Amino acid sequence: MAPQQKNKVFVIGVGMTKFDKPGARDNYDYPEMAKEAGEKALADAGIPYSAIQQACVGYVYGDSTCGQRAIYHSLGLTGIPIVNVHNNCSTGSTALFLGRQLIQGGLAECVLALGFEKMERGSLSSKYMDRVNPMDKHMEVMINCYGIEAAPGAPQMFGNAGREHMEKYGTKPEHFAKIAWKNHKHSMNNPYSQFQDEYSLEQVMNSRKVFDFLTLLQCCPTSDGAGAAVLASEAFVRKHHLENQAVEIVAQEMVTDLASTFNENSCIKMVGYDMTRLAAKRCFEAAGLKPSDVDVIELHDCFSANELITYEALGLCEEGKAAELIDRGDNTYGGKFVVNPSGGLISKGHPLGATGLAQCAELCWQLRRQAGRRQVPGAKVALQHNIGLGGAVVVTLYRMGFPKESRSIVAATCSSSSSLEGFKSYSIFKEIEKHLQQEGEQLIEKVGGVFAFKVKDGPNGREATWVVDVKNGKGSVTNDPGKKADCTLSISDEDLRDLMMGNLNPQTVRCTQKIESPQDRAPKSSSLQLPEEVEMLVGLLDQTGSIGSPAEQSYVIRVKGAQHAALGQASAEGDGGGDNVVDPDSLRSVVQEVQNPVPQEFLLSKWVRAM
Repeated sequence: MAPQQKNKVFVIGVGMTKFDKPGARDNYDYPEMAKEAGEKALADAGIPYSAIQQACVGYVYGDSTCGQRAIYHSLGLTGIPIVNVHNNCSTGSTALFLGRQLIQGGLAECVLALGFEKMERGSLSSKYMDRVNPMDKHMEVMINCYGIEAAPGAPQMFGNAGREHMEKYGTKPEHFAKIAWKNHKHSMNNPYSQFQDEYSLEQVMNSRKVFDFLTLLQCCPTSDGAGAAVLASEAFVRKHHLENQAVEIVAQEMVTDLASTFNENSCIKMVGYDMTRLAAKRCFEAAGLKPSDVDVIELHDCFSANELITYEALGLCEEGKAAELIDRGDNTYGGKFVVNPSGGLISKGHPLGATGLAQCAELCWQLRRQAGRRQVPGAKVALQHNIGLGGAVVVTLYRMGFPKESRSIVAATCSSSSSLEGFKSYSIFKEIEKHLQQEGEQLIEKVGGVFAFKVKDGPNGREATWVVDVKNGKGSVTNDPGKKADCTLSISDEDLRDLMMGNLNPQTVRCTQKIESPQDRAPKSSSLQLPEEVEMLVGLLDQTGSIGSPAEQSYVIRVKGAQHAALGQASAEGDGGGDNVVDPDSLRSVVQEVQNPVPQEFLLSKWVRAM
């Protein structure tokens, strides 16, 4: 009998809470966590809870049917099947795995995968002492190899796997510490991360010892938090016009323990190396991809030792070569792969039932170009690895589902992107688009410029770019971040909305812009041919150390004649931004004001303010 054709499955919405230290928030129990993550995922998908046909809910610590309680009085009471999932640290991705199977098999068109955890402070411990521990055989392997010490069980198991790697391949303690240093550094750009502090390598290595070479800053914390993902079939995606944001799960495999876990006296095998290797192999074969095709990875770094051995298990490098990968910097920005841009479990946190879904959310944001300062440039293929001792591993490969129909959410047009409706400034740009359609030719004659608005702090911390072209054709409003703009402004979603509505004092607005030297980019139109005036401004900034050094100088450009000004910062990076469209007759008088580093005012051109 020929195998049946399986339906494609897409992630159309994701959401998560900020991960916190257990008990950090008052009156914040798992139903509140589930509500926050679930509502964010539904809002991201742009669908109501009534569209959900089944739900898979994961958690590790809690009584039976917590999944129902989390959904009933938080998201809705619609009578749908709700399945509770419990698979240790891989619980969240197991909920995702089950939800995908429901859609693959044609049993549902839209499924919610939800995971949460309300944890206790301190190391994990067993809750049931009157029955066989499911980890007893795993512990026997460790004891046979290295014995047992007076330390928490999980750090011992993964720490001994690291010890074995050092003995076998010559890996140094510094290599494990470098992983934790990297993940803490990555987390500084993640507003959802439990910790957002940077540490030096020495601080990582010298923090409190937990077990052997593993120090506190190399171990994940316990956390409270939730994550959610909305999954849908291709038919559902097309019916609701969600092609521009749909991320396809191109392959996903769950593997449980093999005989080698127990009969090879290897702590590396005991903590799931062979499970991961087999799951990854099957994923790559199913997707027709290779490890070298992957751009961004979220993997299970419960301890730095596990991240290191997982590099090899996933095929990112040859067995025994993980230390070389680390030394080359091939696990971070600028290297071959970017691993755990979110900060990973070590710094982002590890609420057991939520982790797999938080990994999914991060990778969807990366592929949709919504990761903000964490964004991995050009990310097209993403890999997720989530493992739980006892044991199960889930490995997943993602990519944009409709690349020809979408250039990510921020690259779709305003007129067709319902996913941007959550931005407070969305209606402003729709109104601008309407005015351009009505009187575009007249506005182009008056303005003659292309303006990019990089809008920050949108729903779920998202960022989006609107490009308003009042220079070409009859004008247009798009979301293509690759379109060249004459002037690029970066401003928060709320400030932009309030400013346009006249509810905000321009002097209080925080907006940034970068100026480029005219030698770097030739003027393209008569309105930009300002060599003398621009050189005056650039020269002044150069004297203050703003160009060619890391120092930054606040400046204000006030152009009264054109009623157009911009407030920002020039920086040594020189990335983004473009030539300023300003009135040459008034720029000379403005240069003297630029020396004052205190922001004075931010005015938009007359055509924008009129909206």
